[in-house]
Amino acid sequence: MKIFLFFLYLSLSSSNVVQVVCTGTGQAKENPFTPKASLIRYWNNHISNSFPNPPVLVSKASPLNAVDLAKLTKLADHNSLSSHIVDFCSLADLFCLFEDSSILDVVAKGNKDANFEVYSSKRFKGYGTSRRGGVDSFKNYSDGLNTPNESFKKYSGGSNGHREEFNSYAKDANVAIDNFTNYGSGSTGGSGGFNNYQERVNVPNLRFTSYDSDGNNHKLSFSSYSSETNSGSQAFTNYGKKGKSVPAEFTSYSGNANTIGSSFTGYGVLGNSANDSFKAYGDSGNNPHNNFKTYGLASKLGIDSFTSYRDSANVGDDSFQSYARDSDSGKVNFANYGKTFNVGNSTFKEYGKGSTGSTTIGFKIYDLARSFVDYAKNGVSFAGYSNSSSKETADEANGGIPVNRWVEQGKFFRESVLKQGNIMVMPDIVDKMPRRSFLPRVISSKLPFSTSHLSELKKIFGTSMEPVLANALAECERPASRGETKRCVGSAEDMIDFATSVLGHKVTVRTTENVKGSKEEIMIGEVKGINGGAVTESVSCHQSLYPYLLYYCHSVPKVRVYEAEILDVKGKSKINHGVAICHLDTSAWSPGHAAFVALGSSPGRIEVCHWIFENDMTWTIVD
Repeated sequence: MKIFLFFLYLSLSSSNVVQVVCTGTGQAKENPFTPKASLIRYWNNHISNSFPNPPVLVSKASPLNAVDLAKLTKLADHNSLSSHIVDFCSLADLFCLFEDSSILDVVAKGNKDANFEVYSSKRFKGYGTSRRGGVDSFKNYSDGLNTPNESFKKYSGGSNGHREEFNSYAKDANVAIDNFTNYGSGSTGGSGGFNNYQERVNVPNLRFTSYDSDGNNHKLSFSSYSSETNSGSQAFTNYGKKGKSVPAEFTSYSGNANTIGSSFTGYGVLGNSANDSFKAYGDSGNNPHNNFKTYGLASKLGIDSFTSYRDSANVGDDSFQSYARDSDSGKVNFANYGKTFNVGNSTFKEYGKGSTGSTTIGFKIYDLARSFVDYAKNGVSFAGYSNSSSKETADEANGGIPVNRWVEQGKFFRESVLKQGNIMVMPDIVDKMPRRSFLPRVISSKLPFSTSHLSELKKIFGTSMEPVLANALAECERPASRGETKRCVGSAEDMIDFATSVLGHKVTVRTTENVKGSKEEIMIGEVKGINGGAVTESVSCHQSLYPYLLYYCHSVPKVRVYEAEILDVKGKSKINHGVAICHLDTSAWSPGHAAFVALGSSPGRIEVCHWIFENDMTWTIVD
């Protein structure tokens, strides 16, 4: 089914006109019963400084007028928002996905090789069934579209020696939705290649269900899959079930991605002689979440290797439940696993339990933040098991292999760069999230917000939103990292409450004014250190994708915050007003962190600075 993106601010009735009253000066005044007016009052009552209410926060207030706010609040009170979801999404300026059945299936058998280039948004049903040899190529498929929506059902089922190539698939899209159901089931030989699949997509939502089940030596490779994406999820269910000699290679999977969640449920169950490798999976990502449940259950002679998995990522969370349970003579290797620069969490439950034969499981250079529950007692070895205080170089942490990673120019810089007259490259600071507004707290407080209530949320926002909902909830519910204070906030009032709980009530919030200068050379104009450039603590808030505006906020100790005029290099005219934050204590960061790759140093030896990107925020104490 085709899925439409809906994040318009649209009035469906004349009642949506903003009401004003006239003052003696002839100026219009905000209706005091609107969410915006309520937010301004809340700021004035809870923030004790001379700073006026900040435009960056006020601009994100709900656009609802007093009449519509009352209507939607009443619907929320009676759990009836789902029956008015279109009005709710449009009036409240939300991000919603609606389904439509008008899209046609492509049901041709495909007896000849097919080259799908510059093709988009189709459903393939039973395509390439029982194919003998040949190759189908999806190159530049759905590139640059806003909301590509593809479905591959029973594609290449029962084929022999058939190859499927997905190269540069859905690149640079906004919200991309792909479903692969019974893809390649019962196939023999051949291969499936996903290269540069959904690269730089804003919100990837991918589902592989019973992919390659009952296959025989049908090789699968995922290279640069979902790299540099923003926020979304991938799910592999019954992938490779009962497969025989099915090699799967994940190389640079979700590298440099932001809050990507991946779940592998029933992956390789009852398989025989599988060979799966995860290399540089989730590398340099921001808070990746991976859940392996009953992976390789009752498999025989399987080989799994995790090399540089989640390396140099920021925190993250992995769960291995019943991984390789009841397997026979399997082999699992974890090398340089989980070396995040801010400690994440890894949980192993019933890992390898009940395995027989010469099953071996090895952990080499594995991070300290882990929990083993009911773990196999035999065949397990720990070599070089380390913690985040290890001072090995990036090359040593990678087993002696030289690190060769590209980091966007200007993404990280030294504090000394922030001097008037200096020229530098500004990275891409553009916010690629769909437009949304905060919900008024009187409505958001009545909506469930937990994975235990996911079914209720799906009834409100629709099943198409499930990946978005589940991914954000999992991120918000993960335990705080060591030394971290965190909270997800869905209203401006909630953000104010969290910031003041950490910093006190004498605070303000800042962000970079606009995106001018992004990806270009800029000149630094006048620079001002916040609080005189003193070392301080801040609260940083970053967006998470959700129907309404949702921020992940957390405390950031030992920083200096700066405001700087951004000038055009040629004309020296002011084009932007930037906010930058410098992290002074990097001793707990990974040696392979992208900042050290870019700046050429190591943990604890240098400070690391970066700009506050569009619509991100940093809160600081005001003297």
